[in-house]
Amino acid sequence: MAELEPKTDIGPPHYWDMLPPIIKENYGKWKYHEIPKPGLLVHVSESGDKLYSVRVGSPRLINVDFIRKICDLADKYCDGYLRFTSRHNVELLVSKEENVEPLMKELKEQGFVIGGTGNCVANIVHTQGWVHCHSAATDASGVVKAVMDELFEHFESMKLPAKMKIALACCLNMCGAVHCSDVAILGIHRKVPTVDHEAVKNACEIPSVLASCPTAAIRPNPKLKSVTIKEERCMYCGNCFTVCPAIHIVNPKYGGISIWVGGKVSNARSKPAFSRLAIPYLPNNPPRWPEVTEAVKKLVELWADNAKKGERMGEWIERIGWERFFKMAGLPFTDKHIDDYTFAYTTFRATTQFKWDGIEDYQYKVE
Repeated sequence: MAELEPKTDIGPPHYWDMLPPIIKENYGKWKYHEIPKPGLLVHVSESGDKLYSVRVGSPRLINVDFIRKICDLADKYCDGYLRFTSRHNVELLVSKEENVEPLMKELKEQGFVIGGTGNCVANIVHTQGWVHCHSAATDASGVVKAVMDELFEHFESMKLPAKMKIALACCLNMCGAVHCSDVAILGIHRKVPTVDHEAVKNACEIPSVLASCPTAAIRPNPKLKSVTIKEERCMYCGNCFTVCPAIHIVNPKYGGISIWVGGKVSNARSKPAFSRLAIPYLPNNPPRWPEVTEAVKKLVELWADNAKKGERMGEWIERIGWERFFKMAGLPFTDKHIDDYTFAYTTFRATTQFKWDGIEDYQYKVE
């Protein structure tokens, strides 16, 4: 009798045990895939087998009722198989073609949204925000809900020049990978953390607090048995608050949101790129964040109206030039847009081709 591999509770189960039979049978033999219509993908194997994926938009924070509904639909139409994508979508994996249309019909009847495929605004990746994170400069799911309500038509259709990926991170630690998204919404702190000296003395380990600061902005204060923060060195990352709750980084009045553009992970057509600052600051105005919503919508529609087919946001900007982009978007160029990092000379625009004069002569397709 062959020995069975012992099971433990350490780590996730092996992915192979979770795959539908059709994927196991055709593993490594998939020939191509197509998108027959928004929200529906079909993968075709060398054997002729077809696997249909119905993509359903999902919030990141979901409840048990939502999970039960999609599981019931998976049991009814997909032999119980579904998966969550990296952008918070649900993909129901259908191996029988006759089940596709009834599934999509019932999804719509139950209020689910189908889309997120091809040249669309993909579901927005975001972090925890005020719901959970202890150092968030803004909310996450609230902002995403407000923005996606405005861009929803682009999630359900595939009429954009290329894929548009939007992400949100609620502070500079960037858990949401906003540094490589077409449009990035980034929460920012603008005030140095305040120190509760009495609480620091009683509740925090001074060496750990000093070591937590990446810019050496925190100095010991022996007189108060606490610490002092040098404002000119602070980068508002909130690491100190993580190890010492007596150093408060969250400030609703001074926290806000910045908008970045032009990043991507894809290696197609052009190399991957980091996003760059477009709007340094927008206020936190819950529950609908009108300034942020309007800014993101304007940038998406500006790109959609002017980019060539297949051009991502950053590729379009690189083609027309950042100077012209700022002009078309109606954005002021400020000192906040200048990279003052110590080694920034490696990325400086230092040639004579970098100039702002004369761009007023161009006519742009903007309202």
